[in-house]
Amino acid sequence: MKKLLAMMLVLTMAVSVTACGSKSEQPAEAPSEALEETPGEEAEAEGAAEAEAPAADGEYVVGICQLVQHDALDAATQGFMDALKEELGDQVTFDEQNASGDPATCSTIVNQFVSDDVDLILANATPALQAAQAGTGTIPILGTSVTEYGVALNISDFDGTVGGNISGTSDLAPLDQQAQMVKELFPDAKNVGLLYCSAEANSQYQVDTVQGFLEELGYTCKQYSFADSNDLSSVTQTAVDENDVLYIPTDNTAANNTEVIRNICEPAKMPIVVGEEGICAGCGVATLSISYYDLGVATGKMAAKILKGESDISTMPIEYAPQFTKKYNAELCDSLGITIPEGYEAIE
Repeated sequence: MKKLLAMMLVLTMAVSVTACGSKSEQPAEAPSEALEETPGEEAEAEGAAEAEAPAADGEYVVGICQLVQHDALDAATQGFMDALKEELGDQVTFDEQNASGDPATCSTIVNQFVSDDVDLILANATPALQAAQAGTGTIPILGTSVTEYGVALNISDFDGTVGGNISGTSDLAPLDQQAQMVKELFPDAKNVGLLYCSAEANSQYQVDTVQGFLEELGYTCKQYSFADSNDLSSVTQTAVDENDVLYIPTDNTAANNTEVIRNICEPAKMPIVVGEEGICAGCGVATLSISYYDLGVATGKMAAKILKGESDISTMPIEYAPQFTKKYNAELCDSLGITIPEGYEAIE
């Protein structure tokens, strides 16, 4: 009996061990089952990996930050894109953004470009360039429609090359020749009012410089600055009341509000000599101007050399417009009874 009980106990223990062994082996099969995916899940994973892959070699994304929409800046942007397309064809795409005249929005746009890791930034106008400089020290930045880079970027003893990751083109026309234009057209005038936006560093530079030339020619000058478009009308009216002629530099806020300026100056028979063609077409009588489209083309050619590795942006000097043209607003000159001498082209 004892032998029988012993044999039964041995059999019971064997069955128990076998049962425990089968339970411990089951989890080992689970991971292999978890790794199996449906065909749809595999395709989804491949698509995610493909979306995260970097662009193929030879494909470039260029971010364009333009301060505000008006004829001069629009022409510079178009010239830039046309030139870069001609050089690189379908290898380049553009992310074109407009800040609607707000420098803070320029910073937001640039920060997005930096986040997107674009290959190059075009900064169209001084506030856009300043925002780009603050936003990145590594992505190449080309400025255009910027008058004086030393002033814009607070560089003392500027020698014509910014260095680092910045270069570009300047829209500076000879300010001494613009002063001579005032003398040529209005030799009997006594007082010249200099109207500009105080928020634009390059506008301040231009009026300070041209004032010196005008005073050498015998004029009495006074500066009239407006902070933004909100006080433009009242400042313009004061300038009209106190002067014989007005001068407006290449000022983006003025360029975006020429109708406001004209509606005050034309009824008062107040002539305005201006710094560029777009403002002249809107409210000026004459200008010594550049082609902003050609300026953009020159900037686009610089960009192509940088993207193709043919030039180092840190050693590229600022480029200037190759020629300047005397132009006049025929319609407004007729309205004001002003006779333009030979040598001026009518703005079309």
